[in-house]
Amino acid sequence: MLTMNQTRVMEFILLGFGNLHSFSIVLFILFLIIFIFTVFGNLLIILLVSTNVQLQSPMYFFLCHLSFCDLVISTNIVPNLLGSVLSRGKKITFTDCITQLYFYSGAIVTECFLLSVMSYDRYLAICNPLRYSSIMDFKHQIYLSLWPWLLGSTLNLSGLLPISNFNFCNDNIIDHFYCDLLPLQQLSCSDTSAVEMQILLYSLPLFIFPCGFIIGSYVYIFLTILKIPSTTGKQKTFSTCSSHLIVV
Repeated sequence: MLTMNQTRVMEFILLGFGNLHSFSIVLFILFLIIFIFTVFGNLLIILLVSTNVQLQSPMYFFLCHLSFCDLVISTNIVPNLLGSVLSRGKKITFTDCITQLYFYSGAIVTECFLLSVMSYDRYLAICNPLRYSSIMDFKHQIYLSLWPWLLGSTLNLSGLLPISNFNFCNDNIIDHFYCDLLPLQQLSCSDTSAVEMQILLYSLPLFIFPCGFIIGSYVYIFLTILKIPSTTGKQKTFSTCSSHLIVV
């Protein structure tokens, strides 16, 4: 229950980089340039894969979804970041804050599982090349690309729904450049212990499963590559998954 001298907080102030206000113009230009390159780079990837017949393969199809994830994250975070840098603090309503956290966390979960799907694609292509085309048909590609989005959009709701019912009293200053989970927990005057435990129990499998799956896939991939007799063949085969491994 709120006491009489406590006021329900309905908006927050994102401080951004509070100790670097003297460099606000430089930071704004720097982040704006990075943001423009990020958006146009990912849009270019999506456009090229969609229009170039030579890029109509499962690997590039999943890469399109990964690029779209990056677009969701950057367009969700950076505009508020630019506003907080330029105006030395950015106001954001409670609803917008929860919405930003939902899309950010959902896109992060989706990216983790998309990287797992891409490692499965590389595993099939290298360890089971004769059956690759029959297994990884377009219907299977659609299925494998849909379930990361479904997991990303639904699993984080279980943690965000309790957070949306938190009480925030008096203090509304977030020393961050976007609405993250930890600053909201620190500001809340509600008991957050149960939610912290719940989020921990959900987060560990969401981290461990993709990482374990990716590591297991690459163990099989490396063992298969080692069996290739020629050095040129090994290099050519490894080059097909090197870009994905770098992203991981």
